Amino acid sequence: MVASLSKRAKVDGGRLEFIPPQMPTPVEQPPEGEGWVHEAELDGYRTEIIIDKAGVRLYSKNGKDWTTKYWPIALAVELPCRAAILDGEVIVSAERGTTDSPELEAAIWNEPSRLVFVAFDILHLDGRNLAALPLLQRKQALRQLVEPGVGKIQYSEHFEGDALAMFRAIEQEGLNGVISKRADSRYRSGPSRTWLKSRCTGPSDA
Repeated sequence: MVASLSKRAKVDGGRLEFIPPQMPTPVEQPPEGEGWVHEAELDGYRTEIIIDKAGVRLYSKNGKDWTTKYWPIALAVELPCRAAILDGEVIVSAERGTTDSPELEAAIWNEPSRLVFVAFDILHLDGRNLAALPLLQRKQALRQLVEPGVGKIQYSEHFEGDALAMFRAIEQEGLNGVISKRADSRYRSGPSRTWLKSRCTGPSDA
């Protein structure tokens, strides 16, 4: 699969091709032990941004070109690179800082200026296929490209340590859940056991 990713990511006449996303496997609780990193599950639409000589394009998880729908994000992409493929989600930020899924579809059609892209992985950078690198190396490259903070293009922070404690904290905040990823894993399109998704049942009354 990595070999096919490398082939897909080649520049053909200055144009990079869409890479099908890696998809997490649902589990009841996040994995314990070392070697895992954890991210808050975002309540948005999985999206891939491609930057190359042909310009900036945004694709849905099924490979549909949604650049027109996400035009404010496309216009806001001003990253210090010539070519890149970023994996992430398009969201609408709510007032309390979490994401708001019910408003996302409405925002796409009525208030696209509210849309934000949160990047959590990078698969290609300036002619280099990064899919075969360990996750933490890819995250480091991504963080150097996308500065943490506010704006249309944001970086998704990850956490190490007590996964259950993070899961409970996220549940209290009313977020969807946790995506746990093997720190040393390569990027592979399709269903994955190195990415695990733990869903929250909602905040407790405690």
